[in-house]
Parts: sequence; C-alpha cells; structure tokens
Amino acid sequence: MYEPLNHLKFALGSSYYDQIRAGLKYFIEQRGKKRICSMSQDTDFGRDVTSGVKDQLTHNKLTLVGETLHKPTDTDFSASVARMRDANCDIIVLGTIVRDAVQIISAVRKIGWSVDMLGQAASYDEVVAQVPGGSTEGFYSMTPMLFAAEGSESPEIRAFADAYHKQFGKSPNFAAQIGYTGAMVTVQALKNAGPDLTMDSFVAGMESIKDYRDIFGSPPISFSPTKHQGSNESFLCVIKDGRWVVVQPDPLGY
Repeated sequence: MYEPLNHLKFALGSSYYDQIRAGLKYFIEQRGKKRICSMSQDTDFGRDVTSGVKDQLTHNKLTLVGETLHKPTDTDFSASVARMRDANCDIIVLGTIVRDAVQIISAVRKIGWSVDMLGQAASYDEVVAQVPGGSTEGFYSMTPMLFAAEGSESPEIRAFADAYHKQFGKSPNFAAQIGYTGAMVTVQALKNAGPDLTMDSFVAGMESIKDYRDIFGSPPISFSPTKHQGSNESFLCVIKDGRWVVVQPDPLGY
C-alpha cells in the first residue's frame, strides 16, 4: 500500500518483507545461522516473504540452500520437508499463514528434526501457538505488534479490553488491537488537521504524525510527505507453553 508513494495510501506498520528481513538478519548475525532455507506459498504473499529472504541473504553475502513453493491448498509436506532436511538447513523461513504453517511444522517435528523455523505476522496467531500436543513449541515468528490485550496489567490496555468486551461480548483478539491502533492514528491525524477538515488537510495531518506510540507498546509510528509507511520494525516472538513470548524486548529492523 505504501509503494509506490500515493497521496491517499498509508500503511500502519512493517510489511511481511520487512518482518522477514529483520528476523533473518537477527538469526544470521546474532545466532550464526548460515544455511538458510525457504518454504513459501506460491502466491503474491509468499513471494513477498521470499523476496525478503533473498534480499537479506544478498546483504549478508549468503545464498539460499533450499527452497520449496506450495499451493495454499496443499496439505502433504513430507516430501518438501525431506528435501529441506537433505539440504542441511539450520533455519527454515516460512511464507505460510495458519493451516500450512502448522502442517509444515508438524511434518518437521514428526521426523524428529529440531531445526529452527521462522514465520511472520500471518503465522503469529493463537491457533498456531495452541496446537494440541505442542508440536509448534519453539516456532518463531515476527510481528509488527504484540498481542498485549490478554492478561495485561496496563490500565490503558485493561480499559480497552473491558470496553471491547462490554460492547461485543468477547475479549479482543490481535486483529482488534490492530484495528484500534489504526483508529487512534486516524484520530491523531484528524486532530492535526484541525476543524476545517478537507482531504488535503487530513493527509497533511497524517504526514505530520511523528513517533506516535500506541497503548500496546508497538514500534513508534511516523509518516512524512515522502514516507507513508508508519514503521518497518517488528518483534521476534517464540511459542512457549502454548503462548507467544517475546524473544527480544526491542523491535528489530534491518
């Protein structure tokens, strides 16, 4: 949405491309990963993830040692996983969403392979964390925003969660958080625009937002006349005891 620059288009946070580049950079430079593999959907989404992998490898002067592409409807990943094991990967980057992420992780664990796996926000989901039997334990994922509404001690977050529950009869999920932050950024832009609101004054109000911080601890959000992406930083999380846990307290970039 933010490339190419368009007067009326803004993006709130990091893209799948950004998330994967930041996460892979961390694993290469901080954990010494050198044999990188990629398993992605053969879709625009999957190609975004794969582009992030390949561009970061180029930056670190490494090459992809294994790659598979699959259809969103595929369900059997045993052969693909066997190919990745034969390539001797020390980390697999997944361009997957929920179902295919769980199936690939399960196929890896089924053969007793303890290789690290890294996903992005599309796999940062409670369903992935809570797979019966714990097969997804230890799976890493990048996310532009932490799911903070559940069990938080922050008065602001608790007030948000209570108000949400009162209105909708259920607890807010991760998507509700993102929607709330998007709405509050819009409110800030309206305040910046002032009472004589026009399309151009609203856009100027968006473009004047600097280092906006939401109540959930997301990376600072900033726009300008030449930058309509709020942030390209994201958090690294891992599944532990059926829940997503932050690995690095500070968001990562590349």
